[in-house]
Amino acid sequence: MDLQSPLIYLVDDDEDVREALALLLRTMGMRVETFADPQTFLSGFDRQAIGCLIVDIRMPGMTGLQLQQKMLDEQCTLPVIVITGHGDLNLCRRAFKAGAVEFLVKPVDEEALLEAVQKAVGQHIKEQKQQSLTREAQTRLGRLTDREREILTHIAEGLSNKHIARVLDLSPRTVETHRANIFAKLETPSLAELVRLYLAGSDTQAD
Repeated sequence: MDLQSPLIYLVDDDEDVREALALLLRTMGMRVETFADPQTFLSGFDRQAIGCLIVDIRMPGMTGLQLQQKMLDEQCTLPVIVITGHGDLNLCRRAFKAGAVEFLVKPVDEEALLEAVQKAVGQHIKEQKQQSLTREAQTRLGRLTDREREILTHIAEGLSNKHIARVLDLSPRTVETHRANIFAKLETPSLAELVRLYLAGSDTQAD
């Protein structure tokens, strides 16, 4: 995953619009791939790429909103910027409800588009980094036994060793031993780091 080279996908059946917007983005140093229709895009885009999708609403076969919904259904995290030649309030509302970063009316204002792209790419990078952190946390938490996980939950809740011992009907020394093993297995240097790791892993489990 190359965080330094975001890839901007542009889907619009209007060739003139595609070429103009692609040229604008490339002059700003961005990588751009263009598609004339959603179906070609779906069969050709890299689901692991960092970047965003700029999509026109009104296209034959599949509309931009339908493409946006299909990507949501497939749990694709690529942020979407919607453009249209028709500033319909209902379409705008639907696009934002489905998670669009921005809704721009043609002729697209260049500055507004660049700002939207920067926002979308920044959002995607942040989301991907967070997902990577939670996956790492889940992997590390997987090293624990069931009893260690149980004790870790109580540690994260702020309970002392003695309190945990009473709750689980264990000796304080046993809890101390488990606690030491937890810190060693998770490779956490502090209680604060331990709790952050636990919360990151718990977020993944909650999903």
